[in-house]
Amino acid sequence: MTFMKLAKDRYSVRKYKEKDIPADILERIIEAGMYAPTACNNQPQKIYVVKSKETREKLKECTPYTFDAPVIMVIGYDKTRSWQNKRMPGYESGETDAAIVTTHMMLQAWEDGIGSCWVGVFNSDEVRDALGLAENIRVTALMPMGYADMEAGPRHSRYRDREDIVEEI
Repeated sequence: MTFMKLAKDRYSVRKYKEKDIPADILERIIEAGMYAPTACNNQPQKIYVVKSKETREKLKECTPYTFDAPVIMVIGYDKTRSWQNKRMPGYESGETDAAIVTTHMMLQAWEDGIGSCWVGVFNSDEVRDALGLAENIRVTALMPMGYADMEAGPRHSRYRDREDIVEEI
């Protein structure tokens, strides 16, 4: 599969089959997140793999968008490892780094036949507390994933024109 085909075909899956993701595929998805580029290679990312029903239920209390997926990746970063931009006080790279990690994992999952949905509707502190994570962890994305149910087709198929998005200056 070419990257452009992958980019065009992938969509957010919001309904999953009750089927486990094989360990080797799950490991490849995690590995894609581990090798994602980060600012100054500080690698502040944290990836939590949530498979137990009990823990998925805890996440369901933090967001209505878990879609009963068999696996939910919780992606964030360790604030103590995040690169600090001295030219822009107050800016740290952790959120951007975690977004790159999430994207790598999402695309690897699709290549391996696993659907996912990037969820941002939650309170980071609530998720951190529900999962018992350390205070220095900031959760940036939840990513339910699994095999797409046949009814889980794409919701969006309209894209803005290039001229409306890209400006050459």
